[in-house]
Amino acid sequence: MSKVIVNEKIRTELSTADFYYDLPKELIAQHPTERRDASRLMVLDRKKGTLSHRHFFDIVEYLHAGDVLVINDSKVIPARLYGHAEGRPEAMIELLLLRQRGLDTWETLVKPGKRARIGARLVFGDGILIGTVTDIVEEGNRLIRFEYDKSAYANIYEILSLIGMMPLPPYITERLADRDRYQTVYAREEGSAAAPTAGLHFTPELLERLREKGVEIVPVMLHVGLGTFRPVKVDRLDEHVMHTEYISVSEESAARINRCRAAGGRVIAVGTTSCRTLESVTDEKGIVHPISGDTGIFIYPGYRFRAVDALITNFHLPESTLVMLVSAFYNREAVLSAYRTAVEERYRFFSFGDCMLIV
Repeated sequence: MSKVIVNEKIRTELSTADFYYDLPKELIAQHPTERRDASRLMVLDRKKGTLSHRHFFDIVEYLHAGDVLVINDSKVIPARLYGHAEGRPEAMIELLLLRQRGLDTWETLVKPGKRARIGARLVFGDGILIGTVTDIVEEGNRLIRFEYDKSAYANIYEILSLIGMMPLPPYITERLADRDRYQTVYAREEGSAAAPTAGLHFTPELLERLREKGVEIVPVMLHVGLGTFRPVKVDRLDEHVMHTEYISVSEESAARINRCRAAGGRVIAVGTTSCRTLESVTDEKGIVHPISGDTGIFIYPGYRFRAVDALITNFHLPESTLVMLVSAFYNREAVLSAYRTAVEERYRFFSFGDCMLIV
């Protein structure tokens, strides 16, 4: 089933500035920990009102038999390309693939945009990939149709693996030695322009320990686009419009999650992407439906959660939609207080940073 999930507007007096916190630049993690599961874990217990400091491998203690751990198995593609305008090797172009819009047609972010007028042809990888700008869409993004030798390459992903670079966020300025560290160990469906970072902490061994404990691990999929990370440019939250992202929940995954809930188990979402996916496909009665389509769901305080009982999430940028989602799941004051504690305790922030569990 394909469906566009329409965002629900919630009236609120909260403003973007209500989600600001002060973050020293040196706490922004520039590289992953040596071991994925060795990152720190802050645990917030909503019922007890407590905060504790652990390590991520301790998360096994907080999940129980009968719980379901919902992961986003979207795979980050090497979506950043460097090339030049056809016939003008000095006219350099930087391209970021955002979302596939058709067979070999992608919505992209191009720098500088003046070199990507409609009809312009762009050359990448010494000519193994040619792009033609076919349209200009929202935010000035370009639609580009790609050409390549289909007798030599099975698809564009094969070419990206050769000439593309991982699309690290701009706040990470150090080079990534191992591109697999910006990929979850369970990544399967190619299509994300950024990693679902809460999942980066899991190892195969840790997942196996959870299975042995009786925790079901169920995949859903949201291809992460830049919309998740775009700054909120309006003062009032209910005036912000999220960019849509593609999600998919299979019949099998929906059935497994529904069985867990019916039996009294908890649904633990790994990351805001899994959370947004689940909340997009769950009805008022708490039933998860198998759906593939676009979601533009924007979750902020006042939202009533239908699917998620516990949330695993990294520490997010001030005034971001992600901080707003986490604040909706607990409450704004408690979350911002926890963030201030994380700063005081020198936690590592953002994509390669430490993690939080809210139960």
